[in-house]
Amino acid sequence: MSLADQVLAVNDDLPIRTNKPVHSGKVRSVYWLTEEDSQRLIKEKGYDVAPDAPLAIMVISDRISAFDCIWRGEGGLKGVPGKGAALNAISNHWFELFKQNGLADSHILDIPHPLVWIVQKATPIKIEAICRKYITGSMWRAYSKGEREFCGIELPEGLEKDKVLPELLMTPSTKGILTGIPGVPEADDVNITRKNIEDNFAAFNFSSVADIAEYEKLLKQGFNVISEALDKVDQMFVDTKFEFGYVTDAAGNEKLIYMDEVGTPDSSRIWDKTAYQQGKIVENSKEDFRQFLLNHFPDADILLNKDRMPEREALARDNELPLETLMDVSKTYTAIAEKVTGRPIVLSANPKQEIIDVLGSQYGLID
Repeated sequence: MSLADQVLAVNDDLPIRTNKPVHSGKVRSVYWLTEEDSQRLIKEKGYDVAPDAPLAIMVISDRISAFDCIWRGEGGLKGVPGKGAALNAISNHWFELFKQNGLADSHILDIPHPLVWIVQKATPIKIEAICRKYITGSMWRAYSKGEREFCGIELPEGLEKDKVLPELLMTPSTKGILTGIPGVPEADDVNITRKNIEDNFAAFNFSSVADIAEYEKLLKQGFNVISEALDKVDQMFVDTKFEFGYVTDAAGNEKLIYMDEVGTPDSSRIWDKTAYQQGKIVENSKEDFRQFLLNHFPDADILLNKDRMPEREALARDNELPLETLMDVSKTYTAIAEKVTGRPIVLSANPKQEIIDVLGSQYGLID
């Protein structure tokens, strides 16, 4: 069994019954179920959703994306072994913990396989909800250049790189390109202020102004639950990105829920606490891979400058990365997943066939 066989690189070609195009993102692919299958599963499985709620199968791949490109390794390796299973295991663990702590629900209804979620359709809030406990990354870069206002928040003098902030900060950015919102540039992933959101709450898909405070509450609660749990396994939750959306439950109530993944090495910075106390930063997240790419290619500006996207895409397309680099990423992801969940991450010998078997035999979704 070659390493390449253990990697689920292409996840949009499964024979899952659907009458809509498969939506393939950087890492996940979404198969919208037919109305008949959605309604049948809601009845059969007793999901707490409206009886006519659209459901989807979400399949996570082992692809690795950084700087908006998908990267590959030597020997035909088109992803990172164990990465998808590690991400799902971590997210599933946090969502379970959220439930135990009485936090909001997530869009996940069922987990048929380590690489698969059954999800309900949600109306997404068009905000990348970012929470920061330490000053690092883009916030530090801005601060070190003398900027003292970040997402409308006034930052005090005297902050030090990689040190804890005076309080947990919420620094939202746009999700997708939003047009026609005063004061908000028409570009993906631009920083915005709370006032931007309040003044244009409907454009960001909020049902009411009051729900802005609700999303902030869920963001803080989620961050704190994960932060406390990571602390117990000697890890630090540095910053993270959450996504939220609206769904309707079986009783017809609209509610705000967590969407996508939470607290994973793809969406967060996680640092080793012992190393930090010794003055070193040891990343248990994708940040190390980003740094590798910046050091690996002679002209780092290609990766950082959005105006050089065609050159960046060519770099990702034309270069096979060293095998050991992708295996280091594999170790980082599986090790943090095993620390968080307390269970081993088992690599599938043939992930695609396993998914087809379980969705066919237990869910009746394979044609």
